[in-house]
Amino acid sequence: MRGVRKVAVLGSTGSIGQQALDVIRTYPRRLQVIGLAAGENLGLLKEQIAEFSPEMFYCSARLDFSYDGQVSSMESIASHPEVDVVIIATSGKVGLSPLLAAIRAGKAIALANKEALVTAGDIVMAEAKRYRAQILPIDSEHSAIWQCLRGEKSKPRRLFLTASGGPFYHYAQSQLSQVTVEQALRHPTWRMGKKVTIDSATLLNKGLEAIEAHWLFGISFDNMDILIHPQSIIHSMVEFQDGSIKAQLSPPDMRLPIEYALSYPERLHNSKSPRLDLTKIRSLTFEPVDQDRFPCLRLALHAGRLGGTYPAVLCAADEIAVELFLQERLPFTGIAGIIEKVLEQHHNVLRPSLEEILAADGWAREMALRVARKEAVR
Repeated sequence: MRGVRKVAVLGSTGSIGQQALDVIRTYPRRLQVIGLAAGENLGLLKEQIAEFSPEMFYCSARLDFSYDGQVSSMESIASHPEVDVVIIATSGKVGLSPLLAAIRAGKAIALANKEALVTAGDIVMAEAKRYRAQILPIDSEHSAIWQCLRGEKSKPRRLFLTASGGPFYHYAQSQLSQVTVEQALRHPTWRMGKKVTIDSATLLNKGLEAIEAHWLFGISFDNMDILIHPQSIIHSMVEFQDGSIKAQLSPPDMRLPIEYALSYPERLHNSKSPRLDLTKIRSLTFEPVDQDRFPCLRLALHAGRLGGTYPAVLCAADEIAVELFLQERLPFTGIAGIIEKVLEQHHNVLRPSLEEILAADGWAREMALRVARKEAVR
C-alpha cells in the first residue's frame, strides 16, 4: 500500500459505513475520503461531509444544506477516475448498479452489500473477471475465508461458516412466535443495522453468506458447513485436501475486516484494535444448526442451490417480511412463512439477465405484500 489510497464510501451513514469511516480516521496519512453516499440520514451525512470534505457526494433525500462538493450519482462516484477503493456498504438492491459501475471501471471494491452477490452473483463475478476488478470481502466470515486462502495454491475441500446463533438459538418454537421487535434487535455480539440484525436472528443472513461464499470462492453448497459458534471468535474455517484446517480468529469487531480490505495486501499496525487474550478464552464451542427451528436458513440454502432468479426472489420477499415485522404487522415466525409462499409461486429463470433479475425482485415484493394481506385476513 503506497501513498494515500482514495476511498469512496457508499452507505456512509449505515453501520458498516460508519465503522469504515472510523478506520479511515485512524490512518489519515494512508486513507482519504473522496466520495460519500447516503440514504436519508441528512444530519449524519452533513457531519461526515464537514469532517471529511469529499469531492463528491450523493444523498437519496432532498438536501437541506449547501456544500461546494459535487453532487453525483452513486455510479459516478464508484467509477470516478480518482477513486482507488470503493466501499459498497449500502443494503438491498440499490448496491448492485454502483457495484457494476465500479467493476467496469476496474476498481478495488470492498464489498459489504450482500444482495448484489446473492441476486446477481453470476453476472457480478463474470464482469469482475472481464474487467480485472478486485472484490475484497468485508463480511467477517468471507474476510476470514479470504485470509485463510491467501498463499494457498490448492482448492479448499470444505468451508465452515460460523454463526453466533443470534439471540434466540435456544428458544423453543412456542417462544419464537412471541419474539418482539425489541428482543430481535438485541444481538448478543455484533453491532449492525436493523435489517441485518433481524436476518441474523432468523439465521437467513447465514444462508445469504453461504450464497456469497459460493460465488466469491467457487465452492459448491455441498462443500460448505454452517456451525453455531456462540463466542464469535472464529469467524470461518477452511479445510484443505490433506485434512488440515485453517481458522481466522479475532474479537467480533467489523472494523478489523474493513481495515484489512482497505490496506490489502498489507496489514497496518493499529494500537487501538481490540486484541484477543487467549488465556481468557475458556472455550470455543460448535454445534450444528437446527434448520427446523430456523426455516429461513433452509429456505436460503434451497434458493441458492436452485440458482437463477430464486435468490433475487428470496432477498426481495425477506426485505418485505422483515419490514412488516419491524412495523409489528407480522410475527417473528411469520417472516419464514411469507418467504416460503413467495418462493413456492415463483417460476425460475436460469442464467437470468440483469433485467430479469430486477423483474423477479419487483414480482417478489408485490407477491410478498399480497401473501401478507391474505394472512392478515385469516
